[in-house]
Amino acid sequence: MAKRQPIVSVLGHVDHGKSTILDKIRGTKVVAREAGGITQHIGATEVPLQTIYELCEEIVKGKEFTVPGLLFIDTPGHHSFTTLRARGGALADLVVLVIDINEGIKPQTVESISILKKYKTPFIIAANKIDLIPGWRTQEGKPFSISVRDQSSGAVEELDQRLYNLVGKLHERGFGTDRFDRIDDFTKTVAIVPVSGKSGEGIPDILLLLVGLAQRFLEEQLAIEEKTGEGTVLEVKEEKGLGATLDVILYDGKIAKGDTIAISSTDPNYPIVTKVRAILKPKPLDEIRDPTQRFDSVQEISAAAGIKLSAAKLNNALPGGMIKVVSGTLDEAMEEIRRESEVHIELVAEGIAVRADAIGSLEALAFEAEAAGMPIASAQIGAVAKKDLVEAATTANPLHRVVLAFNVTITPEGQDELGNYDVAVLSNDVVYKLIEEYQEWRDKKRSELESEKRLEIIFPGKIKILPQYIFRMSKPAIVGVRVLAGRIRPGQPLIRADGREIGRIKSIRSGEESLIEARMGKEVAIAMDNVTVGRQIKGEDILFVDMPEGHARELQKMELSLDEREVLDELIKIKRKEKSFWAM
Repeated sequence: MAKRQPIVSVLGHVDHGKSTILDKIRGTKVVAREAGGITQHIGATEVPLQTIYELCEEIVKGKEFTVPGLLFIDTPGHHSFTTLRARGGALADLVVLVIDINEGIKPQTVESISILKKYKTPFIIAANKIDLIPGWRTQEGKPFSISVRDQSSGAVEELDQRLYNLVGKLHERGFGTDRFDRIDDFTKTVAIVPVSGKSGEGIPDILLLLVGLAQRFLEEQLAIEEKTGEGTVLEVKEEKGLGATLDVILYDGKIAKGDTIAISSTDPNYPIVTKVRAILKPKPLDEIRDPTQRFDSVQEISAAAGIKLSAAKLNNALPGGMIKVVSGTLDEAMEEIRRESEVHIELVAEGIAVRADAIGSLEALAFEAEAAGMPIASAQIGAVAKKDLVEAATTANPLHRVVLAFNVTITPEGQDELGNYDVAVLSNDVVYKLIEEYQEWRDKKRSELESEKRLEIIFPGKIKILPQYIFRMSKPAIVGVRVLAGRIRPGQPLIRADGREIGRIKSIRSGEESLIEARMGKEVAIAMDNVTVGRQIKGEDILFVDMPEGHARELQKMELSLDEREVLDELIKIKRKEKSFWAM
């Protein structure tokens, strides 16, 4: 039975070289055009079997394969692997996990490994950047199995040490791994291929290994059946002379010119139904998102393929959604589209809002946000609108009054209204940077709120009346005091150590200067209403700043100085003599 080409996803931590490796395979420079040098949308590149034979000429050794080639999906990372679905499962048949051999396992590497475990997807590891190993003699485009023979013993030892460290770290996460040319049983051991995305060393070994694994272990999975086509929408694009078009990964069956197709819509209740006008296919080794050559027009195409479709009524097609050739009843197809196009994000009653340009990027952003402990109350596709600002502004927690906008703009109305709401809109086209921006904003906001709270809340304070500085006996009483701990401010009530209320501080002065606050160690003069020296107070008296019970509860949660904490504890003891559970 004929086979389709396996879909290969490339995962790994930011900057570990995913796109650089693909660029070396296809001879393009996509990486230079991406935001921040990081691939943020999903593209597809077809590598035909003949090209693999040519690139692997030195090591193919007469081997013959029936797999027609490889279809690489260039992803933003591990999160797109989870969002590119084929009927609820992972779209990729094989994965290349890229790890910088010099940096080792990083946070997104760990997350990628967890996902591979979850989906049980076969994978190999590209241990990238071997060209940076001290003493390594670069050999452009050579298979690693040949290049390694011409290296000094010191460079090989250094490589082996780094591989040994990587093998140990992967073993801790439940995977047995080894250098690919030392493996006897690929069903039990994950292959590590040392490579350089920069020089191309090791790339032939990766291609040959992927084709060999696909042919040996995925024969049933890759068998082509006579069935109608299904795919995932990557992007909706305006093309001159064609109007709105779709970039699509066809992952199953076949699609032909004239077929009736159902497509996920921005209105989840009403999938689009239209007919295929044209099927356009990039040249092999070209890239569907940004091709350097003209597309070929074809009458029919089978999975797996990255294609562009022209049809009517595509403007509201949903990026990341499903496309299906209608074979049975239209109602059945539409119901399946609705079911498969659901966004799988767990929402909570209180949290932030996220907006993105596609299902995949929305779920990717949500994945990262949840991993960073950021609760999500609202997640939608499309531009940030006034309605989003209104909803965010009514959120109870000020730290959640924010909208994260991934690769989308603010509507003109939303832009006009932005200044009228206490809501931050954070925009970026790199997922991890957007998460970092939120974390910075949240920390700054928290600090501002803490400062505001400190101004509103009565803080602990303890003073001693200095007998040598009795300036006025009453109306108002003016006495000199030393602040023993904490702080005092005008307007604050004072009590004695026995809990008896004294009065309020009317003003605080130091010489001729009026103060809004005096802290521990300061000696100042305070004025008090309704107090007479010799009756309610006298020299040497110790007085405490009084406060509402709710303030004391809040203060117990806050970060206080040592002297503030001690005075608060003293005040609580005084209060609990009358009310046992005060401030509990």
